[in-house]
Amino acid sequence: MSRTLYLAEQLISRPSVTPEDAGCLDLLAERLAPLGFACERIDSGPDSFRVSNLWAKRPAAPAHSAHAAIKTIVFAGHTDVVPTGPLEQWSSDPFTPTHRDGRLYGRGASDMKTSIAAFVVAVEEFLAATPEPALSIAFLLTSDEEGPSVDGTKVVVETLRTRGEPLDYCIVGEPTSVKQTGDMIKNGRRGTLSGRLTVRGIQGHIAYPQLARNPIHQAMPALAELASTVWDEGNDFFPPTSWQVSNIHGGTGATNIIPGHVVVDFNFRFSTESTAEGLKGRVDALLDRHGLEYDLVWTLGGQPFLTTPGELVSAVQQAITAEAGLATELSTTGGTSDGRFIAQVCPQVIELGPPNATIHKIDEHIVVADIEPLKNIYRRTLENLHAQALA
Repeated sequence: MSRTLYLAEQLISRPSVTPEDAGCLDLLAERLAPLGFACERIDSGPDSFRVSNLWAKRPAAPAHSAHAAIKTIVFAGHTDVVPTGPLEQWSSDPFTPTHRDGRLYGRGASDMKTSIAAFVVAVEEFLAATPEPALSIAFLLTSDEEGPSVDGTKVVVETLRTRGEPLDYCIVGEPTSVKQTGDMIKNGRRGTLSGRLTVRGIQGHIAYPQLARNPIHQAMPALAELASTVWDEGNDFFPPTSWQVSNIHGGTGATNIIPGHVVVDFNFRFSTESTAEGLKGRVDALLDRHGLEYDLVWTLGGQPFLTTPGELVSAVQQAITAEAGLATELSTTGGTSDGRFIAQVCPQVIELGPPNATIHKIDEHIVVADIEPLKNIYRRTLENLHAQALA
């Protein structure tokens, strides 16, 4: 059994349903400390929802201090997993790593304990061959990515910002691949901006509409215009910004009452061609133009980020080509990740991990043949960045 597979199985066997860590970070710190990493816990949150965070950093070798400013690469990920769902629907215990037909089954196999195992073994192999690297190497690991994402990576990033600790490159181990490890990486993500719109009317008897004001009827033309608005055209890396309704709540449950208000939940997934403030202003102007009496509460889930082709993208692309013979696709599709927080303090952030077809599903699994190539891609990326630093 490969060391990567063994470590992945050790992590999967720990039932770390968010925000629990179940000892994963202690296990990882035990592997990293002998390599020269200073391991620091930056746990956060109330006792009822305590989040475990690990910041581990190994400085570059002093022999390279005469070179240009030493750069730091961060491997970022999460040890927490989503709930299992009905246990009786799993073919095997989700926290007992199980092999069937060349696949490793278990919650977190794809999202994202295998990536974390591959990170660690890749660094072990790199340092064995290059004991005095020209790079600083760090790990940022949390147990609060699948949950609210309030006390996890966000807190560690704020701590690093306060310290003035620079980051240059970051690889997030999210499962980004489609059919084969390395066929797609994320070089950015759209922003997410949610709104809860409450349109107020006047409640009344449905037989006397002249004595009431139906907020659902009033809201419908505005909602139709919001749905048909072109917010931007996107760009070479992002699709156009999308506005979507997720929920509508109105009425008392009775069939003879005009409701006094209607609540509409909606969300923007927005590109770098738009800003959160700009979108808010356009929505307010549209609602005002329709003459609605309303309240609107906004929640910014994350800003968009984009890493254009450069040092990190080039190092990763070369590593994928050398290991898997693939010309990887750059993509910004999908949901959000903790990359949105790291991008606030790190200019080059990409996401790279195994195929994502089974993430969050019953019988989550990873093809065992995808594991070693992933570890090798991470190691080759380190080698490429080290070579760039020496150039």
